[in-house]
Amino acid sequence: MTTRRAMPRQADIAREAGVSQATVSVVLSGNRARVRMAETTRLRVLEAAEKLGYVPDPVATRLASSRNHMLGLYTFKTTFPTDVADSYYPILVGVEEEAAALGQDLILFTGRGGADRRDHDAAAIRRTRVADGCLFFGRHVPDEAIGGLLDSGFPLVYIGRRPELDNRIPFVGADYVRASAKVVEQLIHHGHRNIRYLREPDDAPSSTDRERGFRQATAGLPATVHRLDGGIDLDAWRKEGVTAVVVEETDTSTAYTAVTNALEAGNLTCPRDLSLAVLGRPPGQAEHVTGFAVPRREMGRQAVRLLVRLITRELGQDSPAARQLLPCEPVAGTTVGPVNQGSPA
Repeated sequence: MTTRRAMPRQADIAREAGVSQATVSVVLSGNRARVRMAETTRLRVLEAAEKLGYVPDPVATRLASSRNHMLGLYTFKTTFPTDVADSYYPILVGVEEEAAALGQDLILFTGRGGADRRDHDAAAIRRTRVADGCLFFGRHVPDEAIGGLLDSGFPLVYIGRRPELDNRIPFVGADYVRASAKVVEQLIHHGHRNIRYLREPDDAPSSTDRERGFRQATAGLPATVHRLDGGIDLDAWRKEGVTAVVVEETDTSTAYTAVTNALEAGNLTCPRDLSLAVLGRPPGQAEHVTGFAVPRREMGRQAVRLLVRLITRELGQDSPAARQLLPCEPVAGTTVGPVNQGSPA
């Protein structure tokens, strides 16, 4: 049998360095009291701590300094995204990059009782308070649990625009309204007037913003919004005069998949038979599809920066700077062309 090695204590470090335990405590706490001390003594203590493998108790550190340099990360998705094709993946990359650059550790929080119950797991959300602050992302906000954190002054940042709770939630999101309007304006420039927008039935802010941009760009035109609640008949749409279809991007890609399946089933090609634009990027980051790129990696980075500013009280949660929208880069693609390249069957 092997004997588990005991974790070194400050008394062990004091013995190794040949100093008092009080001196060790001062050095390891960062000498916040500004005690006069020789630099050689400080370095001797740090070298002894490193040699013995000393790791400070994060709970004790938090009680002593009110910060432990740990940022929480809570996602409401049923499985934590690790696939590079997942829309959440670049957000996580940005979060990790910026946290490392700022010397912050990350804690992944999980809900109790199974992944499908996480949206309503108030106890799991409250546990995020063991961190200095927490990043959240998901399509919906559990108002009561998040409102409780805000009321207590706990620093948090949502990744994605959040108008809930009277716009009190700090966030870093993408400017979907402006980006969506620009995509539709490109269709109009090519002569399209009867444009059909296909969106999923879920009413998340990201979906609402995309629809707002679509409606702004098509004001006064015979453009319509179609909520996906089953199959779609592109031949029927074309007979009604529809020359272009716009699809919202979501993490499920349900609407985009429905359109591409319908195109394949009808032996239709874009843009010869129908122009197609995506308000975002389709799965696999297909460069040939007209749309825009969501700055997810930068959203993750900026969210970490904002959270640290809230933790250090450089900003208050009510500051306008605590709500940020980043621009989206257009993707020209090849799926949009001039109207009337093809004719309805």
